[in-house]
Amino acid sequence: MLDCESVRRLRARAQALAGGTREASAEAVVRRVFAIQAQDAAAADLGIRVRGRDITPRAVRAAYEEEQSIVRGWYMRGTLHTIPSDDARWVLRLLAPRILAATSRRYQQLGLNDDLRQRADHLLRRVLTTHGPLTRAELTEHLSTLGIPPDGQAPFHLIRHAALTGILCHGPQRAGEATYVLLDDWLPITRGAQWEGDAALAELARRYLAAHAPAALEDFAVWSGLPVTWARRAWKMLAESGVITEYGALTMRAGRVEEPTGPSDTPDVRMLPAYDNYLVGYRTRDVSVPALHQAGVWPGGGIIRPTVIADGLAIATWTRGSGARCIQVDAFGSVPPQIELGIDMEKASVVRFLKPTA
Repeated sequence: MLDCESVRRLRARAQALAGGTREASAEAVVRRVFAIQAQDAAAADLGIRVRGRDITPRAVRAAYEEEQSIVRGWYMRGTLHTIPSDDARWVLRLLAPRILAATSRRYQQLGLNDDLRQRADHLLRRVLTTHGPLTRAELTEHLSTLGIPPDGQAPFHLIRHAALTGILCHGPQRAGEATYVLLDDWLPITRGAQWEGDAALAELARRYLAAHAPAALEDFAVWSGLPVTWARRAWKMLAESGVITEYGALTMRAGRVEEPTGPSDTPDVRMLPAYDNYLVGYRTRDVSVPALHQAGVWPGGGIIRPTVIADGLAIATWTRGSGARCIQVDAFGSVPPQIELGIDMEKASVVRFLKPTA
């Protein structure tokens, strides 16, 4: 049986957030954790930085745009994530039907019936073939030819619908703004393994455990947005194939079990961005954030604040000031000198990342 501290340290190390674990490239970070929360693009870049070793913004952009090894799109829970490009199609096939079904009521409220959504899909495919990459504003202008009001949420939902049906994905930035491209042009179909059906479900669960274990099947359901019945089926398939091992109520991948380490004389301090998946990848928050301070990290309104962790335990929140070099850390309590030193080193790293000199 694992105690709370052991669970936290193992989870943080799996996420490349403790034990000195850092990956050498943006692609390696994303492959290790499988998915980086990306509804805020700047926070997603910082989520890669915190798990990497001297990764620069230029290197992150190169992974997206030159290597095309990582891609941003709507995946788990219908929320924007950055995942390995090789996995984009099979993950979409597994998750998109449920996301689209869950959005059906919103489509009705916006007057986006089946026929209009299909016409919009066709239009977006045609204009991206002719003009792509295009920004959201540019796609919205084209959608107006179908009578879609440019204001409101209808254009966003039609662009997202085209992404979920495999027509488009996020492409290169233009002057700091995201653009969209045809998925099949941006990511060749021949790339990556293509799981289907239950094999895809089991593979998603395996990837989740590789990056989040020790975890329970309910944690996987919360992270993925899939029903608990699906998670239970995935666990059964993994157990039958000998891929997982049980630690009481929690599960880890077989053959990858690490003995939890004790407290370190030099805690591993990291500054997580807003919405980081280390804080949202589980059903409960108690392992990573002290109960007394959870409201400070989750103040409401869907906000998850940037957080400082030491060996996986949240000890503070942080904010950027008016300048890139101004970072304010609000500690939950007194901070020992060795952790203070780690905070100072992380602040300097964040400043370099946000305002590189070259």
